[in-house]
Amino acid sequence: MSESLLQFKNVSKSYYGNRVLTDINFDVKKGEIHALIGENGAGKSTLMNILFGMPVITSTGGYEGEVLIDGKLINFKSPHEAMYAGIGMVHQEFMLIPGYTITENIKINREITSPNIVSRVFGKRLETLDMVQMNNDARKALDKLDMGIDEFIMVAGLPVGHMQFVEIAREIDKTGIKILVFDEPTAVLTESEAKNLLAAVRRLADKGIGIIFISHRLDEIVNVADRVTVLRDGELVVTKDIGDTDAVEIASLMIGRKVAIDRVQSDTRKISDEVFLNIKDLHVAMPGEMVKGIDIEVRKGEIVGIGGLAGQGKLGIANGIMGTYPSRGDITFNGKPMKLHAPHSAIASGIGFVSEDRKGVGLLLNESIELNIVFTAMQVGNRFLKKKGPFRFQDDSGLRKHALKMIKDLDIRCESPLQHAGSLSGGNQQKVCVARALTQDPIFLFVSEPTRGIDIGAKKLILDLLLKLNEEHGMTIVMTSSELAELRSICDRIIIICEGRVEGVLPPDASDAEFGLMMSGSRIKKGKDSSGGRAPNV
Repeated sequence: MSESLLQFKNVSKSYYGNRVLTDINFDVKKGEIHALIGENGAGKSTLMNILFGMPVITSTGGYEGEVLIDGKLINFKSPHEAMYAGIGMVHQEFMLIPGYTITENIKINREITSPNIVSRVFGKRLETLDMVQMNNDARKALDKLDMGIDEFIMVAGLPVGHMQFVEIAREIDKTGIKILVFDEPTAVLTESEAKNLLAAVRRLADKGIGIIFISHRLDEIVNVADRVTVLRDGELVVTKDIGDTDAVEIASLMIGRKVAIDRVQSDTRKISDEVFLNIKDLHVAMPGEMVKGIDIEVRKGEIVGIGGLAGQGKLGIANGIMGTYPSRGDITFNGKPMKLHAPHSAIASGIGFVSEDRKGVGLLLNESIELNIVFTAMQVGNRFLKKKGPFRFQDDSGLRKHALKMIKDLDIRCESPLQHAGSLSGGNQQKVCVARALTQDPIFLFVSEPTRGIDIGAKKLILDLLLKLNEEHGMTIVMTSSELAELRSICDRIIIICEGRVEGVLPPDASDAEFGLMMSGSRIKKGKDSSGGRAPNV
């Protein structure tokens, strides 16, 4: 392998005192495919934002350490600077304009023009597009990828695999491209399309381009990468030659960490054989979290975890059942068929929901803490209202008394119950969301990403509260989280979602490698029941 093309030296980054990267060191050589992997929140995106000079980095105080290209220190202040230096990115979400041709998409913002009579008077902006030269350039880029498709056809209606190749062609058409970052490039491709793309990536590397390949598909990484770097919790775990490792070890390195909270079993805790929630063939059209037909059974008294990598569909389950996004399927709750697209009915039946989107869905940011706590119970259950003749009025004293109790019980740090929810810290906003759900007196609780973006102390309080609700009050809980360590600390079993479907079920004490392989869709022993004899009814 040739000399280093790109180097990260002791790169660290903090956001408002929160350390998200610590002393990252790794390099990419010319002609190398270097895989970069890690769980959600491991630091991959932050590292790439630093490389590309994204505003989120420059506007928050920059970063510590050094980044070098061809041995020269760089510190890009904008993505344009990175692009001019020869760095490109192929995104998971397509950045194409459907109404433009392939050529127009490849050459966008880099159009070739020629002067005309009007432009000589009024300026370069009125020059004529040189479509012959642009088509020639587009053809050369497509040929490098062995794409036989015509460059002059519209992007609209192209197969997904073809769109991904157009994205790559746009990057390699740029003059002097040295480094290409592929961000989950095969996530939306079929198996044959993914195979063609990986072959194209190898051809690009053979031309001397350095490739950073970000993927959760460990089988692909083992097959295509030269080296792999594993990040975990903002720290470098290891960089290894791909020949010195395998998918099992990589999965273990990616997931492995100490569980933050030890589960304390209660003698009074009871899990019934009764199926409390039965989900059959659930499909949910949640953008970025599509659910593509799953079956799940939850028994009364359980704490069931739902895990998986970002964008695999885990968040769509609760959102679909609670009516936040369009869904279809057969749901039975507490022995009765349940309507979809009917959030009021779901809440009235005894289901509480703490959304992962506390700012967009979970809270009324410009309203008081006390109103946020009681709002749903007031709207759905007509609680905290006084009746005077034909009219109902807000019961201010009852509302205040309840809010103060919840603030005390959940240790919500605030100035008063009248403080706006939007002015609270992330952890305290999350506690208000939980308080609102509990105010409905649910018998079943969906809670999504309950500890996202909050400090370790607040995390422990939230997880302890969920345990208390289950063990002392018998509440059945389904907890969806990207934090696998937290799922393992309080859940009876963990359902892993991959590509919109149930990949399998694991006990919380399963090995790191088992979790990592299942989350990446790379189970070793196909067909083996990992759920302790409960598959296929999970």
